[in-house]
Amino acid sequence: MANGYMGKILWVDLSLRNLKEELLDEKLFRQFLGGYGLGAKILFNRMMAGVDPMGPENILGFLTGTFTGTRAIGGSRYAVVGKSPLTGSWGDANSGGFFGPHLRFAGYDGVFFTGISEEPVYLFLNNGKAELRSAAHLWGRDTYNTEDMLKSELGKDTEIACIGPAGEKRTRIAAVMNNKGRAAARSGLGAVMGSKKLKAIALKGNQKIPVFDEKRTSELRRKNLGEQTGLVSLIRDLGTCGLTVAALAHDDSPVKNWGGISIIDFPHFERFDAGPIIDRQTKKYACYQCPIGCGGHMKEGIGEYKYEAGVHKPEYETLAMFGSNCLNDNIESIIKLNDVCNRQGLDTISAGAVIAMAIECYENGLINGKDTDGVELTWGNHKAIVAMTEKLGKREGFGDILADGVKRAGEKIGKGSEQYAMHMQGQEYPAHDPKYGLKWAIAYRMDATPARHTQGGGVNPPGLPLPELDARAIRGRGEAQKVLMSFNHVINSTGMCQIVYGTFSSVYTVVDFMNSITGWDVTLEELLKTGERIANIRQAFNVREGLNPLEYRIPGRIVGKPPKEEGPLAGITLDEETMDREFCAAMDWDPKTARPNKGKLLELGLEDVATELWP
Repeated sequence: MANGYMGKILWVDLSLRNLKEELLDEKLFRQFLGGYGLGAKILFNRMMAGVDPMGPENILGFLTGTFTGTRAIGGSRYAVVGKSPLTGSWGDANSGGFFGPHLRFAGYDGVFFTGISEEPVYLFLNNGKAELRSAAHLWGRDTYNTEDMLKSELGKDTEIACIGPAGEKRTRIAAVMNNKGRAAARSGLGAVMGSKKLKAIALKGNQKIPVFDEKRTSELRRKNLGEQTGLVSLIRDLGTCGLTVAALAHDDSPVKNWGGISIIDFPHFERFDAGPIIDRQTKKYACYQCPIGCGGHMKEGIGEYKYEAGVHKPEYETLAMFGSNCLNDNIESIIKLNDVCNRQGLDTISAGAVIAMAIECYENGLINGKDTDGVELTWGNHKAIVAMTEKLGKREGFGDILADGVKRAGEKIGKGSEQYAMHMQGQEYPAHDPKYGLKWAIAYRMDATPARHTQGGGVNPPGLPLPELDARAIRGRGEAQKVLMSFNHVINSTGMCQIVYGTFSSVYTVVDFMNSITGWDVTLEELLKTGERIANIRQAFNVREGLNPLEYRIPGRIVGKPPKEEGPLAGITLDEETMDREFCAAMDWDPKTARPNKGKLLELGLEDVATELWP
């Protein structure tokens, strides 16, 4: 067994109700680490191109990373992988909380599902023993009820990942939820889980993760806790909602379905100061062994919006997408919307985006009250936003039109509504403007998961050989973007939280933790090569599906065509052609097809991928 790993994964054939363990070679872990890195390798090798994302051949995986459940700071996360029903591309999402560490404590580095169950089921993993059980009594329940019922049946020490009604109804913006507010939200993989009639995974266990040098790992933890950067205090005190006002001031946050300007169309954005939200918070929430605790639980709603005490504090993305993007400055409504999405199992980014699109369609006369079941979808109408989001989660009435995201909503509404669908290859843009941060501009298109803010936009601790990127000076930046994205793949595949990683005083902290946990002698250069390997196999997955990111449609609003006339981003138009060309050159991908070149694949040890892409 490799240090840092449990050494095995579980395969579950839901059609045949067959469960089988598989041991993995240490070489595979060193090449791909874990998380979606390992997931991409396994799915590329074992899944044919062209499968229906909602069909039995799509493989759905839940994977931990090298650091998940260890003493490494921020090692709390797990990844969900599969072919995305939203984009038709490689799909992955990740979440914090306690589920990921407990998947390892239950005895496994990952679980993969194939087939489709005839009846609703859940998987129970109990200290190395696996069992499929009926979930008939859970089907139709929201995620909160599902967690409560399973904990009542199996014990309070049980950790659960599940879907809500949105996933059951195969809503393409459905999330996988854990801990009643942590979400593996993007790529619509909750819909894949629902298509397989897999309601939940429940975990119990106390198995120990083998670590090469426990003493050294603990020493590194203590040392680096004392050296974390100033970002710690802001995130610890306020959470990511503390970033909202600054993002709005820089026009980083979307306003009015990406068509507005914060200081003009949303001038009272100071109402989104974190203070009023923290005043409603009863206690902080920290993921497994996290020293920061950016999450929070809220007081009971006593205003016009009722929600129970203990619901999760909204994060920055939720505040922006349901706030400024919809011209909604009612904080209570956004706490309620966050609760609705968490219960139903919805991606708050995509849900906020599709509501904003519907509002713009309504305001421009493309739809009316008769279409929207009498809901008056106007800018800033928080009551209407809440009402329509509830309908979306249940696929009721006009909510059914919106439930599969902006791209498909535009196709159903027609009448030119597609111009208001802000997406990349079907995935709704997150709440960061690429005209403000060039790192997002390249990643939104060129990462294998389209429109993903956790790729390319991370914080760079000292020691990572990467200059800051600026939207006004983009030439010669392809190599820098390659380095940043490669290391993001490392962080994500180790199961480390990106926020925690961003507080490190040195990037070599990651290298040190890797070696103390695994006993390897990796260098920063090797880890960067590992990240590049992961980037290439994820891209190869998409190429094999016939996808070319250079052909993806990008809305003019996103890139500044035409440029804004006022505000912090006035006059900026992104030079997409230069960015794409320089990034492809840095990655050694074909400048017209973005296909990884054979020599690059061989250099990275991806001989099997090279053979398939270059027969």
